Amino acid sequence: MAGLHLPSALDLARSQFAFVVIWHFLYPAFTIGLASFLAVLEALWLATKKALFLDTFQYWLRIFAVVFAMGVVSGLVMSYQFGTNWSVFSDKVGPVIGPFLGYEVLTAFFLEAGFLGVMLFGLKRVGPKLHFMATCLVAIGTLVSTFWILAANSWMQTPDGFVRTADGRFFPTSWVKALFNPSFPYRYAHTVVAAYLTTALVVGAVGAFHLLKDKTNPRARLMFSMALWMAVIIGPLQVVLGDLHGGNSYHYQPAKVAAMEGQFETEQGASSLMFGWPDAKAGETRFAVGVPKLASLYLAHDPNAVVKGLKAFPRNTWPTNIPLVFFAFRAMVGLGLLIVLLGVTGLILRWRGKLYDSRLFQRFAVAMGPAGFLAVTAGWIVTEAGRQPFTVYGLLRTADSVGPVAAPALAVSLLAFVVVYVVVFGSGMAFTLHLFGQTPGPHDPGPPADQPIRTAGITPAPSLSGAPERFGGPETPAPEIRP
Repeated sequence: MAGLHLPSALDLARSQFAFVVIWHFLYPAFTIGLASFLAVLEALWLATKKALFLDTFQYWLRIFAVVFAMGVVSGLVMSYQFGTNWSVFSDKVGPVIGPFLGYEVLTAFFLEAGFLGVMLFGLKRVGPKLHFMATCLVAIGTLVSTFWILAANSWMQTPDGFVRTADGRFFPTSWVKALFNPSFPYRYAHTVVAAYLTTALVVGAVGAFHLLKDKTNPRARLMFSMALWMAVIIGPLQVVLGDLHGGNSYHYQPAKVAAMEGQFETEQGASSLMFGWPDAKAGETRFAVGVPKLASLYLAHDPNAVVKGLKAFPRNTWPTNIPLVFFAFRAMVGLGLLIVLLGVTGLILRWRGKLYDSRLFQRFAVAMGPAGFLAVTAGWIVTEAGRQPFTVYGLLRTADSVGPVAAPALAVSLLAFVVVYVVVFGSGMAFTLHLFGQTPGPHDPGPPADQPIRTAGITPAPSLSGAPERFGGPETPAPEIRP
């Protein structure tokens, strides 16, 4: 049809990968923090011998099992996309980032897989202390996994420690420089703290939801209290880390930052735009409303510093979708400020002795439950859309990275992914919300915290839907074996 623009193979390959990675990233953003939260709860149970901590641990352990499983499954197809849709990219950069992804499997994934079963089912089998060690190792595994994945992604953003051959392939010259590339420390810290905040908001929302039904529920009180302590402590920390990360990006990826700011002209004392519509064709941001000199202040820490605009860079290096980067950045920052407000307000109410009495604040906490997921998704969009039109920033263009897969085949597979992901993971999310809605109550008390290792007996399989058989539940006698 005349005038109808059909998406190219490149457009479809990018859309397919973006769809999958956004779905997948929601789960690690939750499990990274939740694994550490479970380790803290179990440590408190071992230290205090209070059933309250074990009850809360077992409540969230079921949820962790479901979300962890969905996270693993949702990310598997990305490996296949590297070999099909992005086979040229894999061929060119595989010698550098391939080992990073391989080490992620050999260290983090094997560590998590090896001890996850003990964590989920082994409380009565191995004893509390070894079970706590398994919980800690799973939590460490999530952080190690994040380390390797972000090392690979950060190298694509700020490549270092490599040599490029005549045929365009990248080979490492220094693994230390490639691994600890210029943006990696900032990106890793920013992402891990974002995951902890995401978990805190979910835990706080669930606690607040049950406090609205019964403000005396001790487990809901514990969830709510611990979540707000996390928000008030690391919420401001995340603002600081975001500022440091932004300064690093401005130094190494100035065109991305210019798109984030919606700034086309180079300015001294550049304004930070609160609102506007970036128009790449016109080379200006329409309807701009900004704060004078604020962009120079937080980017260069000097209100009179010169900040480069997009017009200072070749047009073919501008991010492909400037409005997307611009609005995603504002969504991330706005949600971050709301998270800080939640933590500070909770601290004030705690000081006044009204933390568990303010129903309005509890409703606010429930409404903020998804904010962490929205913020990390917006941040991921800023990171990836802002890097375009490159896969390896400034060196390898996205158009030169796509594999030889025809557009119709990509369209069919994209449609299949959309249908399967919405059905399967939509159902998984609905089930997770069902688990959130179950009132946190007393569970099986488990073994005494100082009990030695026990190996006899068989623990029945747990029921994720909340049936009487629970994680760490009562043991059944060992079956009698007769000749």
